[in-house]
Amino acid sequence: MNQLIKKAAVIGSGVMGSGIAAHLANIGIPTILLDIVPCELTKQEEAKGLTLKDMQVRNRISTAAIQKLLKQKPAPLTLKENLDLIEAGNLEDDLVKLKDVDWVIEVVVENLNIKKQVFEKVDQFRKPGSIISSNTSGISVEAMVEGRSDDFKKNFLGTHFFNPPRYLKLLEVIPTQYTDLEVLSFMKTFGEDVLGKGVVVAKDTPNFIANRIGTYGLLVTLQEMLKSGLSVGEIDSITGPLIGRAKSATFRTLDVVGLDTFVHVAGNVYEQVEGEEKEVFEVPAFMKKMIENGWLGSKSGQGFFLKKGKEILELDPNTLEYGPRKKLSTPAIELAKQEKGTANKLKALVYANDRAGQFLWNTFTKSFVYSAQLLGKIADDIVAIDRAMKWGFGWEMGPFETWDAIGLENSVRKLKETGTAIPAWVTEMLDKGFTTFYKEENGELYFYHNGEYKLVEYNPKIIELKKIKKQKGVIKKNSGASLIDIGDGVALLEFHSPNNAIGMDIVQMMNFAIDEVEKNYKGLVIGNQGKNFCVGANLAMMLMEVQDDNIYELDLIVRQLHKALLKVKYSSKPVVAAPFAMTLGGGAEVCLPAAHIQAASETYMGLVETGVGLLPGGGGNKELYMKHLENLPSGVQFDLQQVANKVFETIAMAKVSTSADEARKNGFLSNSDGISVNSDHQLYDAKQAVLALHEQGYKPKVRRKVPVTGESGYATLLLGAEAMKLSGYISEHDLKIAKKIAYVISGGKVPFGTEVDEQYLLDLEREAFLSLIQEPKTQQRMQHMLLKGKPLRN
Repeated sequence: MNQLIKKAAVIGSGVMGSGIAAHLANIGIPTILLDIVPCELTKQEEAKGLTLKDMQVRNRISTAAIQKLLKQKPAPLTLKENLDLIEAGNLEDDLVKLKDVDWVIEVVVENLNIKKQVFEKVDQFRKPGSIISSNTSGISVEAMVEGRSDDFKKNFLGTHFFNPPRYLKLLEVIPTQYTDLEVLSFMKTFGEDVLGKGVVVAKDTPNFIANRIGTYGLLVTLQEMLKSGLSVGEIDSITGPLIGRAKSATFRTLDVVGLDTFVHVAGNVYEQVEGEEKEVFEVPAFMKKMIENGWLGSKSGQGFFLKKGKEILELDPNTLEYGPRKKLSTPAIELAKQEKGTANKLKALVYANDRAGQFLWNTFTKSFVYSAQLLGKIADDIVAIDRAMKWGFGWEMGPFETWDAIGLENSVRKLKETGTAIPAWVTEMLDKGFTTFYKEENGELYFYHNGEYKLVEYNPKIIELKKIKKQKGVIKKNSGASLIDIGDGVALLEFHSPNNAIGMDIVQMMNFAIDEVEKNYKGLVIGNQGKNFCVGANLAMMLMEVQDDNIYELDLIVRQLHKALLKVKYSSKPVVAAPFAMTLGGGAEVCLPAAHIQAASETYMGLVETGVGLLPGGGGNKELYMKHLENLPSGVQFDLQQVANKVFETIAMAKVSTSADEARKNGFLSNSDGISVNSDHQLYDAKQAVLALHEQGYKPKVRRKVPVTGESGYATLLLGAEAMKLSGYISEHDLKIAKKIAYVISGGKVPFGTEVDEQYLLDLEREAFLSLIQEPKTQQRMQHMLLKGKPLRN
């Protein structure tokens, strides 16, 4: 199949439809957003003298939805300008435009008859071979294509995005009996490589995979809460990060999703199943009462939780009254908190004979058994089910991985003792001597399937560092970083200090990595697979040194960091940085000198040192300024002062990008730097960038002098800062920091346009950094950040 998706159409401009349109625009696909034509005018339209025939009125619904994208939080767009790629339209005038579209996604109301009517119209206007899909969360996709043309049927399937589409990884793809296998294969690859999703093929059953099991698990939790007498807050305190689930745990998740949405999703299954399963999907009476009261969660201002001033109250499901939020504390919880890794925490919890243990045993084991019962009905294998739960609900481990973690044999023995029926295939598996759902051999992962272990298949663009380290080992390692051979003549420098914060251990490994790569490799990737790329320098270490009056030691550390990052910049072999998530302070400073940056789409990058009373100390001022100069078109006259102003503002205001696209706009990424939409493919993309630079005969950067604005530029920068101080926007200490930043960026006491060496700017930066770190107010800010995790304004 030679299919390319150059243009798309989304039918239905609600939160989900507009969110999908935004995601397509983020990756550069022009999209038409269509909705119904209004049947009456608004008062504002009447006042303007408009009629129902005016296009402004006829496109009103989709136009309003597009404008709402700018106000939604979290932001659906990676850059506001992406809005230009979304065109408003309506289902009467603009269906003819479907002839130019390669993919039509239906996201209308969850009503089979309405969907069929929409598809009847689409079938008349679409071009042959174009893909059609439904974003339904629970209606049978098979039923939707009744009466459609053969070409429509073979190019049709379900594509269930999770909300919000920009941020949630899961995309469930649901073929019908008519779907061409090439279309299915294309959508899986396109979903992963272009949309950046984790794609799972699901069967056409109520709620597919993730919502079926996730909703079951939430309802079981609700029912166990009513039996156990535990409170809403107590359950949230043990069903979040403690067990490898999202921070929002159970009831905060329900508040965010919306109780009305949750009840609708549960109803999808309730209507189509029988017996015990139907009983579980019966929503408790108190929740129905909450919906009657309009207590739908976050969107209505109250649900399971209610915020009063600074206090968060929890709902009592028996009285429907709010009271102080509680946390559960039991011996098992305290023991679990001491354990390392989620698997060990779970073992300490689920077998414990206390309130937490009993509650978690009952909820976990019910979900395990239910997932096992559905194997073959909702998905072909356990890997699809586990991935769907991890990608759709943010679970650290899927149900079968979790069952392995607590011990399959032990748990089945205990379940049988209490009379729980175990699905036949699990019993047969254990009888044959297979005691885990997954096993690892020679660094490869296998899963149990129909009486044998099969290799878990991954997209070839996924590089898993844990696996590589197990198979090949590491070139060299210390407490903060490792150098790893990732194949094809490329090495990777991985940070693994707490929070990947930069200390001397990382600086030493950086120096070693460059030396080793220059001798034996084609190039280096700086990347890792932690929670964040790097949150900056080791703040605690720096505070300790300055409080012990070790200024000489700090001076040495800053010099060493400057030296290492210059080594990265002028390495004879290409260095590619692969930032993702939080890339703050020193994290950004590691990336800026690299030959190429391959950022994940969700990269939150910024020089944030002013928040702790400092200025960037790892060459960030100089590198961001130089990057701005390099990004200017060659041969074009430019205003040096404007460049200095922009860099000063970015650093002094501690601007952090909300995406890699915005990082490019802020000057942290060049136009030639890359962005990986699928974070799982980022290290592969970074490795390919190294190989491409090597193949092109990479030549290191030539050290050149830097033009600066000097004394007059410094005065200009200060004007803005002093105006902000006079207006009360910044404190006296903020002004002091701003003056230091301005001095470094402008190049100090030299005439405008003077060209200075990089080392001169680094020396200015080091002196400013060391002078600020000795300020009592800066030390207060550093201490506050370490204790509270947020900046202090003093």
